[in-house]
Amino acid sequence: MAAPLKRLVLPCLTNIHRGFNFHQSFRNLNCHSASITRPHRLIYARNYPTVVVFPDGSSINIRYHEPRKIITLPIDLEDLTEEERRLRLEKRKPKKKVKIEEDISDDFDVNRYVKFIKKK
Repeated sequence: MAAPLKRLVLPCLTNIHRGFNFHQSFRNLNCHSASITRPHRLIYARNYPTVVVFPDGSSINIRYHEPRKIITLPIDLEDLTEEERRLRLEKRKPKKKVKIEEDISDDFDVNRYVKFIKKK
């Protein structure tokens, strides 16, 4: 275990003595490097580019294991006002179908149109 550690530390220390900056001597890997560049793996599972939309309207691009274009995160109902909460819950309910009943009035009078009929 000590030999690999010496191989990493000693070149860095010699670079410091030569006048190089310590941060320039090796690659800075942290949590932000994965979001800026590609995943550094030889074999990785298929991930699809997806947009995640947060409840406040902001969005980010991520890689998701299923092919989806947009994922919208739900709004926390406890943070809304009472009126907004009531409107949101009403939108979730199924809409009632309106029945249209046609009232066909049969007030056709044949005697009014007898004069237009030609007799043979």
